[in-house]
Amino acid sequence: MPRVTSSVTRLKRKKKIMRASKGARGGRKNLLKSAKETVEKGLTYAYRDRRLRKRDFRRLWIARINAGARLNDTTYSRMMCGLKNAGVEINRKVLADLAVSDAAAFSELAELAKKSL
Repeated sequence: MPRVTSSVTRLKRKKKIMRASKGARGGRKNLLKSAKETVEKGLTYAYRDRRLRKRDFRRLWIARINAGARLNDTTYSRMMCGLKNAGVEINRKVLADLAVSDAAAFSELAELAKKSL
């Protein structure tokens, strides 16, 4: 039976890991074992933080809507309840953008929400 070496495959695998750990400092980018741990940890963080980013943006939008609502003499919860009662289907992302960029349109929505309460 012929002898088989894994040199090409092993080097490809090593190269892939080394490329992925390129931004690390010290031995974490040069030594295979440390680099492997770094890459694995980085991928774990990336997976987790893709979900956390959604939460963080929702919190930011709610904070912006609340700030805009308080400028119009109401609160976030009252405004959202009023908009729901009025049948306005607008998501938090767009509402937050309106609160930041178009105060007049946001205040109209706030008045509509107040009336429907």
